[in-house]
Amino acid sequence: MARLIGTISRGLRAPIVKEGDDLKKIVVDTVMNCVENGDFEPRDKDILCITESILARTQKNFATTEQIAKDVANKVGGETTGIVFPITSRNRFSIMLRGIAKGSKKVVVQFSYPGDEVGNKMVDPEAVRKAGVNPYSDVLTLDRFEELFGRPKHTFTGMDYAHYYQELIEEEGAEAEIIFSNNPTTILDYTKTVIAADIHTRFDTQRALLEAGAEVAITLSDIMNAPVDGSGYNDQYGLLGANKSTEGIVKLFPIKCQEFVEAVQKDLIEKTGKQIEVMIYGDGAFKDPVGKIWELADPVVSPGYTEGLSGVPNEIKLKYLADDKFADLKGADLQRAVEEEIRAKGAQELDQQARLGTTPRQLTDLIGSLCDLTSGSGDKGTPFVYIQGYFDNMTAEW
Repeated sequence: MARLIGTISRGLRAPIVKEGDDLKKIVVDTVMNCVENGDFEPRDKDILCITESILARTQKNFATTEQIAKDVANKVGGETTGIVFPITSRNRFSIMLRGIAKGSKKVVVQFSYPGDEVGNKMVDPEAVRKAGVNPYSDVLTLDRFEELFGRPKHTFTGMDYAHYYQELIEEEGAEAEIIFSNNPTTILDYTKTVIAADIHTRFDTQRALLEAGAEVAITLSDIMNAPVDGSGYNDQYGLLGANKSTEGIVKLFPIKCQEFVEAVQKDLIEKTGKQIEVMIYGDGAFKDPVGKIWELADPVVSPGYTEGLSGVPNEIKLKYLADDKFADLKGADLQRAVEEEIRAKGAQELDQQARLGTTPRQLTDLIGSLCDLTSGSGDKGTPFVYIQGYFDNMTAEW
């Protein structure tokens, strides 16, 4: 039968999940309930995606600010702690900062400017230019920053993050100092003990600090990478990927993700007879065109996925076929030629000319972005996303 619809992404409504629940059973039951309800028919190469937060919750993967403080004090000494390049986020970083402050006598926060690594703006870049400030070399104290720019607020949240972070530190009984510099080694003028708080550039920052003489330079992935007094942990990412649960607790990125997705896939294959791929997803990897914020505040889009989701798309650019290779054809002849070319490609890797303009991103990054947009971050109640037709092309039929 001719097929006129391509990729379909469905958010699956699920029960409210609590700590210790059997998530594997809940996930599989949710899919099978949808099948029995006639919502869709499972097919080979369907994709089931589960949000990372719900897995972490059932794993009881939490840490308190006291547990974070103890780990910080053990690893950086508990005196003056420098924090380089934190993102500006109440959900992502504020509770971590409370824990770091609890484990330190003084905290020096070094912000990058005009914004953080994911695009949150501390100040309008045009204001920086007009002030004659060189963000590549100039170091600003908080007083100098305010003298030049006032107290700018975040585009979406309306927060003055410099003062907000300062107040959080002081509320935890530590002394606070705020500076602005895009050179990670600036912090060494204030302390030789530093936490590189950036996400995707953390190892570059850590290396620069150590080469410049830091006595201790760790990353957020080095904090809570093992249990502390019965806490949760993430052996690979530590505090990276964590977000606020309550004012005193963070939910960490989930653990044992590969084990989980393979177990879910096994159950689904047994129940449906179809090769369904499974992945865990967190933030999508897209950029907001208005706020200029890159969504990816997690260390990776997907911390666990089945084998069929490895690699990048292997797609022919239709524009190349229509405008170049088959430029002399039109109508039905063009349609037939394009379809034959697509069928002929099979699983062979295409040359760069044929792929030119297609998206050379990892499948899990693309699929995770689709899932993040499908499930949203509010009250949709769809922590599972079921995708069909993702690996199909225009020649596919049911």
